[in-house]
Amino acid sequence: MESCVKVLDELELTHELKVCSAHRNPRGVMEWASSARERGLKVVIAAAGGAAHLPGVVAAWTDLPVIGVPVPTQHLGGVDSLYSIVQMPAGIPVATVAIGEAGAKNAAWLAARIIGITDDAVALRHHEKRAALAGPA
Repeated sequence: MESCVKVLDELELTHELKVCSAHRNPRGVMEWASSARERGLKVVIAAAGGAAHLPGVVAAWTDLPVIGVPVPTQHLGGVDSLYSIVQMPAGIPVATVAIGEAGAKNAAWLAARIIGITDDAVALRHHEKRAALAGPA
């Protein structure tokens, strides 16, 4: 998720970083996710591998958009993570990006697009940084 944080920083998006297990600390996840809006968050990016329940559990406890990042695993290369994150019941959506580093980066880009819907400054930074990816015309 270092690459996600790097893109968030490049886009000048303030963010929190929290490491928490949906299985080992479910109460902590519930408390953190259910108070996300009150803390000023606009979007949540949650990465998980294997059983990968963290993004779905977060989505169950907040009404903010949740972006799930599947983490590669040793045995199935992250496909298990992808399936765990993408298969959510109706009404509890998790936007899911690619497995691994590209997905982590795209989670930050997607968060900027979501926030940019109502924040023109974020939309402009997103547009400028994305144009820079293409290089000179």
